[in-house]
Amino acid sequence: MKTKAVFYHAGCPVCVAAEQQVAGALDRSRFDVEVVHLGQAKSRLGEAEKAGVKSVPALVLNGQAFHINHGADLSALK
Repeated sequence: MKTKAVFYHAGCPVCVAAEQQVAGALDRSRFDVEVVHLGQAKSRLGEAEKAGVKSVPALVLNGQAFHINHGADLSALK
């Protein structure tokens, strides 16, 4: 069974680079990776907050948020 991984970002250069490096490096045979562009999917902001995301880019694995660099605070995306 694959582990769900959700990569949240806002489309900024920092986020895009992190998506390519981090989300792209996950073993797809072990992880079901979903990429969520919060600038385009604002309806998913609450979901990201509930998962513990404070800023993007962030990767959520097994219910734990891992913040990568700092592109934008979630509050700036609202």
